[in-house]
Amino acid sequence: MGRVNDVPASSASASAEAPAGVPAPLAVLLSPEGRAVLDAVREYEPAGELALATRLRRDHPAGLVSAALAQAALRRRAVPKFGAADAERMFFTPNGVEQATRAPVAAHRAARLAGSGVRSVADLCSGIGGDAIALARAGIRVLAVDRDPLTAAVVRANADALGLAGLIEVRCADVTEIDTEPYDAVFCDPARRGGRGRVFDPEAYSPPLSWALDAARRRPVAALKIAPGVPHELIPPDFSAEWISYEGEVKEAVLWRGTTDPAPGGVTATLLSGDGSEPYALTGLGLPNPPVRPVGRYLYEPDGAVIRAHLVAEAAAGLPDGGLIDETIAFITSDELRALPSAAAYEITDVLPFNLKRLKALLRERAVGTLTVKKRGSAVEPEEVRRKVKPSGPNAATVILTRVSGAPSMLIGRPAAAGPG
Repeated sequence: MGRVNDVPASSASASAEAPAGVPAPLAVLLSPEGRAVLDAVREYEPAGELALATRLRRDHPAGLVSAALAQAALRRRAVPKFGAADAERMFFTPNGVEQATRAPVAAHRAARLAGSGVRSVADLCSGIGGDAIALARAGIRVLAVDRDPLTAAVVRANADALGLAGLIEVRCADVTEIDTEPYDAVFCDPARRGGRGRVFDPEAYSPPLSWALDAARRRPVAALKIAPGVPHELIPPDFSAEWISYEGEVKEAVLWRGTTDPAPGGVTATLLSGDGSEPYALTGLGLPNPPVRPVGRYLYEPDGAVIRAHLVAEAAAGLPDGGLIDETIAFITSDELRALPSAAAYEITDVLPFNLKRLKALLRERAVGTLTVKKRGSAVEPEEVRRKVKPSGPNAATVILTRVSGAPSMLIGRPAAAGPG
């Protein structure tokens, strides 16, 4: 984790009466004067930042004003993840906003733990506290651990700001030194970023995945957050795996231990929506891949979590004539339109060999000006297609670049919506 903002702490006046024991970049914002300035910048518009800063610096230290404006910008960035009501009260670091779990995803995990009878959790690698907040709101007592003093202080400030301090204990320590024996469960979210960006080797996580698995096995229940691209062969047989998407975007994978549904060795894809509806879960049944068949009237695009969990066959089981368009491509085709919670449907009007000149002529003939381009199994980028075909006109269409029985192809159609069923 880094500083709360990019302003050196020394530039903020000590007269801000910062709380004792809190790292300086955060302490100035937690002081009475700091909170007053934060209130003053709560609803500022970026276009008016210079004028607001000039006015506030007449009565407050320049460093404090800069720190408050930086924090206000971080709060704006945090709204999509935490919602406006929480984000405007919380405190963030740049890395904390970037790496924090989206609140609905954290709430889903917390609900699973609570449903398994968990009443206390050691949250190892807590970050700024997004998961600890969700756990506490589920009625679970939390020990939030992070080795960075500033990050630990941010967790404490967030617990106070949201009225959850009674359920969240914060400890600044190395997670490998924590005794988890007093807790029902362990939750661990190892850092997956290094100095050069994302880390893909699980043993390069901090702490390594092998350590997290060992820590998980020492408690009755455990959840380990990992990258969604983890190879299935790395999933231990005594854990189940869940891939989670939110609003159609894959967010994470979780290794579970001590829970049921599915049993150890099982896989689940969980789809969360932003409308507050119940999550949809698709559990692996060990089905063989559907057969390859000609493209039918409808094409189904499974949710990313379904694809990551290798559950395309389970999704296709909802279609009596469902099959794949190519043995290596996760598109399902059928002559029937049915509501599949695990996949988006498209009505296909044309199946053509890949040829951008032909596509351009067809779209011009149909006066297509609103063009959605999707791809799977194609090296051609959607922006390149739009640039070359130059869509123009009042109509809309979707073009899917993919392979059909091994041949580069273009599928043209439109989204299709089936009723409940």
